[in-house]
Amino acid sequence: QVQLVESGGGLVQAGGSLRLSCAASGSIFSIATMGWYRQAPGKQRELVADITSGGSTKYADSVKGRFTISRDNAKNTLYLQMNTLKPEDTAVYYCNARGRVFSFWGQGTQVTVSS
Repeated sequence: QVQLVESGGGLVQAGGSLRLSCAASGSIFSIATMGWYRQAPGKQRELVADITSGGSTKYADSVKGRFTISRDNAKNTLYLQMNTLKPEDTAVYYCNARGRVFSFWGQGTQVTVSS
């Protein structure tokens, strides 16, 4: 059983920074593509950024240049450094681990950016 536990969310003023972490249990972390998704009230869940097992990254256009995704395979942990936060970044942020035959989700962490 794989568990993903996010942490690091909170309330921050516009222009501030937060660092999200996702701790993974189980043996799939090193082979999985890890991603951060977010869902704002009334909107669909969307990809924020993901990183392959080889370290290739992809970002949503809305966060390019502000957010950085990284992973530490030795610690089974995924990170999302979020800088220059905007009120429109307010959402529940979810960690995802996926492979060809699996996809697991964390419970989410709330990020609220005040103007």
